[in-house]
Amino acid sequence: MTVSRRTVLTTAAGATAAYVSSVQAAEASPGRTPTQAVRALRAAADDAVEKIGAVAPGVTGFPVGTKFEKWVYSQSGDWVGGFWPGTLWMAWLYSGRDEFRTLALDSAKRLAPRQYDTSTHDLGFLFYPSWVTAWRLTGDDTWRAGAVRAAESLIQRYNPRGRFIRAWGALNDPNNAGRVIMDTMMNLDLLAFASRQTGDEKYLDIAVQHAKTAQRVFPRPDGSTPHVFDFDPTTGAPIGQGTVQGYSATSCWSRGQAWGVYGFTTIYRRTGDRQFLATARKLADFAVGALSADYVPVWDYRAPQQPYDIKDASAGAIMACGLLDLSAATARHDYREVALRLLTALSQTCLTRKSSRAEAVVARCTRNRPAEDGIEISLPYADYYLLEGILRVLQPRDVDRAIDLSAV
Repeated sequence: MTVSRRTVLTTAAGATAAYVSSVQAAEASPGRTPTQAVRALRAAADDAVEKIGAVAPGVTGFPVGTKFEKWVYSQSGDWVGGFWPGTLWMAWLYSGRDEFRTLALDSAKRLAPRQYDTSTHDLGFLFYPSWVTAWRLTGDDTWRAGAVRAAESLIQRYNPRGRFIRAWGALNDPNNAGRVIMDTMMNLDLLAFASRQTGDEKYLDIAVQHAKTAQRVFPRPDGSTPHVFDFDPTTGAPIGQGTVQGYSATSCWSRGQAWGVYGFTTIYRRTGDRQFLATARKLADFAVGALSADYVPVWDYRAPQQPYDIKDASAGAIMACGLLDLSAATARHDYREVALRLLTALSQTCLTRKSSRAEAVVARCTRNRPAEDGIEISLPYADYYLLEGILRVLQPRDVDRAIDLSAV
């Protein structure tokens, strides 16, 4: 059965109305997960695992996005290669089905050459949900050693003059040599992992220096953030805000804001520095206040047509995980309640469960709106973070086993 986009959006609108009424109990039960939300999340996880199980044997590379509801692959992994094995690990933790474990390991092995890749800042995205998780769940030291090597490659991109990790471009490429993006906050935990495993503080020190720089230049007074900040790579002097995937240099790209919420909360957990926690809260408060009534983020919170603009469900899944983490770090139940609303909204209005053709779990994601690249498609990180978020609610100890939710 093929379902048209109009049918998907009509179904989503009806489901949104049902969702809004179904989660009202969240506010009446601080700190507890409402029964309606549990049912919705469990049903979503059941459907997701069923779909992943049907699709996984035919996956021939690393999914990077969909075209006509079918996965498009990268053989090297691009920047998203860690999310497919990570999704398989989440499916294994939820279902206990051994085929997911086997496929996760087989997929992760294909990332081995990227341990030595110094041309990208995305080594955390590549190796944390794949190799670090593989080590934590199997105890095989091959995975730990490879993740540490990837961290060594990542720190080659550190600019000590500006105290930042360069986002894009080969080390000998002068273009974008001073460019920092919010996404890098999510790659810092690989460095924290490397310091814990080796006892060498250089990795965490670089992560902290980058986080302090990002903390200084990204948040605006109202808690919104740009996608990009540029420095003079030679002197380290700040140049100013910019964007690539947001609407403008002064707008707020929703997925970047979600990376910031999650990333600053994580670096707080690894360091205990409460300034990082304060930054995470500031970004979270802006994002929560910018959500529309359906709890599916628009692609940019300051795009002219918001809240009626193109959606990005991946931003909602990422932010839900970050808010659950932030709630645990602050004992603020309201962050958890918003996270439940986000996860429930995505589960009831953004899944592909009614399309037998669709190979991904989550629809209504947007990769790069300004470039007209991937408008309301499916993206591998949306599937991964949706399952991570659901398991954070339903099986928190299992998520801790996989990605380490402990704090200093």
